[in-house]
Amino acid sequence: MSLLEVRRLTKSFGGVHALRGVSFEVHAGEVVAMIGPNGAGKSTCFDVLGGQTAPDAGEVRLAGEPLLGQAPPQRLRRGLGRTFQITATFGSMSTAENLGVALLARERLLWSTRPGARLALAGEARDLLRRVGIVHLADRTCAELSYGDLKRVEVAIALAARPRLLLMDEPTAGMSRGERDELMRLAVDLSRREGVGVLFTEHDMSVVFAHAQRVLVLHQGELIADGVPDDVRVNARVRQVYLGDEDA
Repeated sequence: MSLLEVRRLTKSFGGVHALRGVSFEVHAGEVVAMIGPNGAGKSTCFDVLGGQTAPDAGEVRLAGEPLLGQAPPQRLRRGLGRTFQITATFGSMSTAENLGVALLARERLLWSTRPGARLALAGEARDLLRRVGIVHLADRTCAELSYGDLKRVEVAIALAARPRLLLMDEPTAGMSRGERDELMRLAVDLSRREGVGVLFTEHDMSVVFAHAQRVLVLHQGELIADGVPDDVRVNARVRQVYLGDEDA
């Protein structure tokens, strides 16, 4: 059974058809890229999956259970994690404290006055930072971090919810070449070691073809290709509407 099942997803904004009957799957331990030109429907698809936007029609299931109609916090508890294009951490707090907030929210203890609640999760916060390779920055405030390290903090925050599926929206935007490769190797490693399904959007084709096991291509709200990178790279329609004639 697929981890994520999307069937006939449809969404319009007035006369603009953002999604036109889109269907695809993501399996546990699989890294899948979603690409396409601006306005293809990628962000709308992610917002529908994350619960920020309601579709007009269609079905979304995570591990066989329906997701549509559930608010983002409910989807988070069901195993759907997400990172966004723009980082959103508490700059005045340390990286460990940012993770502590995420863990308290997961345990529904964010407003708890119970003694020791924060201390009890401190070790897990550092473990999460260790998993993304920045435990040495645990006591540094997020305002001091490089953009690449902030992206790692956001991945750790998403992992705090123990996701089965991780949505990564433009994860490498604004990063240097070295930072992009490091972050995507981290995502691939997490997927392989822990069986987390990863679905990411990306405009850098070198990132897509180097790290994705499968590629979905959207164009004007329609899914026009779904396959392994080598097949998508030479797909005539994909080259016509997006990749062009230059080598990807």
